[in-house]
Amino acid sequence: MNAPIKIFAGSKSEKLAAEIAKAAGLKVGNSSIINFSDGEFEVAFEETVRGAHVFIVQSTVPPADNLMELLMMIDAAKRASAYKVCAVIPYFGFARQDRKDRPRVAIGAKLVANLLMAAGVDRVMTMDLHADQIQGFFDIPVDHLYGSSVLLPHIKELNLENLVIASPDMGGSKRANAYAKYLNAGLAICHKRREKANVVGEMTAIGDVEGKNVVIVDDMIDTAGTIAKAADMLKEKGALSVRAIASHAVLSGPANERIEASSLEEVIFTDSIQLDGVSPKIKTLTIADIFAKTILNVYNNESISSNFII
Repeated sequence: MNAPIKIFAGSKSEKLAAEIAKAAGLKVGNSSIINFSDGEFEVAFEETVRGAHVFIVQSTVPPADNLMELLMMIDAAKRASAYKVCAVIPYFGFARQDRKDRPRVAIGAKLVANLLMAAGVDRVMTMDLHADQIQGFFDIPVDHLYGSSVLLPHIKELNLENLVIASPDMGGSKRANAYAKYLNAGLAICHKRREKANVVGEMTAIGDVEGKNVVIVDDMIDTAGTIAKAADMLKEKGALSVRAIASHAVLSGPANERIEASSLEEVIFTDSIQLDGVSPKIKTLTIADIFAKTILNVYNNESISSNFII
């Protein structure tokens, strides 16, 4: 007899967790969080999880309290005798700190992996990690899903002629090439030089974009400096239209204003991060179905590879 399945939501992913649970034919379990005046908080499950296969949905967007909340929910589930605990992390925070790119810096993604395992998590489910090698930071199973499952069908529905897929930087060229091959489209790569973190200096494009409808593909958009500058540069080089798609809408600082003022016609994200009060150019596509299918596949010990497009 299988252990019962239960889905719970962290405070930063309540809407997505509800949609995932609905798509899986389940309901979000009852949990609570009590905030103290000094900034501390306490999490609790308001129903039994004894012997249950528990899935906790929480994107670890800044601030770090959201990560701490997830860790405490994992710990609470383990101490309440849950059979298995899976952390469902649609957006994995600190993923940009995946290596030592200069002396005397932390590898934040590895530290987060250590914290999750120390809390007692049995499995991690995430989407579009900034660096694929982060999966190797864990000594437990990691299910790495892809936003392309919902983003690629949306691009096809646009029916754009003379389509070119563009990468906003050299690091994203592999992802852009995979999209271009699947869509039988052209490929362009934007080359940028950063002056410092979140500040882009000069930028140019490699590839033919004149008279083309360009879609820029990335894993996340943070301050939108790179995307906005790339869109303006591509328009100057003769692109008919420029759109952007990305899995994660971090959108910090002046991101909304930059998107609104840029040459971008629209920006499409998944709902891995809950958005409120954003630019009218921004649209979101839900990933609830793909996560619901994967959760059920994992619960039933079935393959999840059929859920991927590329």
